[in-house]
Amino acid sequence: MISRVSIVYENGLLGATSPSDDGVVGMVASGVAVVNKMTLGTAYLLTKLGGLSALGVTDAAKGENANIYREVKEFYDEAPSGSKLWLLPVASSVSMTDICDKTKAYAKTLLVAANGAINLLIVAKSEPSGYAATVVDGLDSDVYAAATKAQALADESADERYAPLFVLLPGMHYSGTASDLKDLHSYAFNRVGVVIGDTKTSSVEASVGLLAGRIAANPVQRSIARVKDGTIVSDNMYIGSVVAEKGSPDVINDKGFICPRTFVGKAGYFWNDDLLATAVTDDYALIPRRRVIDKAYRIAYRTLVEELGDEIAVTDEGKIPAAIAKHIQNEVERAIENEMTANGNLGVD
Repeated sequence: MISRVSIVYENGLLGATSPSDDGVVGMVASGVAVVNKMTLGTAYLLTKLGGLSALGVTDAAKGENANIYREVKEFYDEAPSGSKLWLLPVASSVSMTDICDKTKAYAKTLLVAANGAINLLIVAKSEPSGYAATVVDGLDSDVYAAATKAQALADESADERYAPLFVLLPGMHYSGTASDLKDLHSYAFNRVGVVIGDTKTSSVEASVGLLAGRIAANPVQRSIARVKDGTIVSDNMYIGSVVAEKGSPDVINDKGFICPRTFVGKAGYFWNDDLLATAVTDDYALIPRRRVIDKAYRIAYRTLVEELGDEIAVTDEGKIPAAIAKHIQNEVERAIENEMTANGNLGVD
């Protein structure tokens, strides 16, 4: 068997009922090819909104690629210029379930092209003309099916490529009735979140780019719901056909979805919470926990991979001596402490 590093995620042990490589985002977005400029199924690295011009996608080109322009613009409305955004355009006829399927050449293609750099993957979906949604449990059934595929894709990225990430999906075709929604806490998808709410009224989509921009701008330990970070940059946020505060954000929150909300006495909109589609008792039920442990995982991998193939004196039983094993352990712990405490990701203790 080829030598490799193996890192296992533990669960149930936490005791809890500026641009950086921590916030590299991948976006699979519905669009159309632009001759000699943008090809469907090809990955492109952006670092600012102006990077879309080289792909033939501009504000003046509203129409077939309006979805891509809007999502990228909203991303950079929140994320600072220089933030890395990997873009993969796909035909609008491709379902989210297929996009997230690890056996198909959509999201998987983007993750491979980025060589493990992506920490957060979002799907910016728009529908082809004449699409008829099958609404089940308050959303297009494609959303719930895609969540299953997204968890498997993210698990594979961590287990096989040592590149852990999580996925945000738009709650497409929201029925407008919060009580219809499935309880996401009944799932065990601690690498998947679903977003409801948009910057435009009566939208069948969701502002995943806007949320991803906030995450990319934040250190890994920070909540998207942190009031001190200020309001969502958009002055208008809607849940279905009504302003967000009238769209039952409390019920949507209790169902395990991410959505915009307001506070009495404060102007503007904020995100409700960092919810992932898993039980509240899961150690990785919240985005900051997911991001912190994933960063530690990446640091541990980079440290341990340097030890592969090294000459190690073994005991007469063929085992690594305790002192050497302890040295390797200390190297991993030191790397995590040095890199993460310096950035405020971990406490100094």
